[in-house]
Amino acid sequence: MTEERKLRVVIAEDSVLLREGVARILEGAGFEVVGQSSTADDLLLKVRSYNPDVAIVDIRMPPSHTDEGLTAAKTIRAEHEDVGVLVLSQYVEPDYALELLADDAEGVGYLLKDRVADVGEFASAVRRVADGGSALDPAIVTQLVGRRRDDDPIETLTPREREVLELMAEGRSNHAIAQRLVVTDRAVEKHVTSIFGKLGLPAAAEDHRRVLAVLAFLRA
Repeated sequence: MTEERKLRVVIAEDSVLLREGVARILEGAGFEVVGQSSTADDLLLKVRSYNPDVAIVDIRMPPSHTDEGLTAAKTIRAEHEDVGVLVLSQYVEPDYALELLADDAEGVGYLLKDRVADVGEFASAVRRVADGGSALDPAIVTQLVGRRRDDDPIETLTPREREVLELMAEGRSNHAIAQRLVVTDRAVEKHVTSIFGKLGLPAAAEDHRRVLAVLAFLRA
């Protein structure tokens, strides 16, 4: 029997302690860390050299510690379509999330650094991104969904539908949503159908397509 190939990861984070900590967590979860970087430029070099499955990128990196990591993440998405990108942020920055997701939600994630402490959830998010799915931090999703517009269709959703919508935007499958909310899969399917109907969005089978539809609505 052939051993399953480990997912290959590069990590860009200027804090040595956090970078090494993320590397150890991922290696313990079965990933192969093929490169570590402290600058955005070195990250891009390692992505070109090692062709990883996922690049994990801190948004704020040297020299200015503003958006160098975000810029590098966007470059990776534009030039290396087969590489998933998971950005980490110390703060809730919805505008950066929307900038990263401007064209496509496939193979992209945005998490707060605090989420790294939940090893199982963090590893699951990295795998989803590597598989072409999405992983958005619940805090980011809450702010995006909570934004108000004139004649906002979000207001027509029931409290339960809003819960389902937020979990959809995190990249959760119907079954995962059902487990989280302790309801049946069929109940979730009904909520999803109702949500898409109220928001005027076409239902799609893949989780990342559903996230793309939700975010497209939120950007409108």
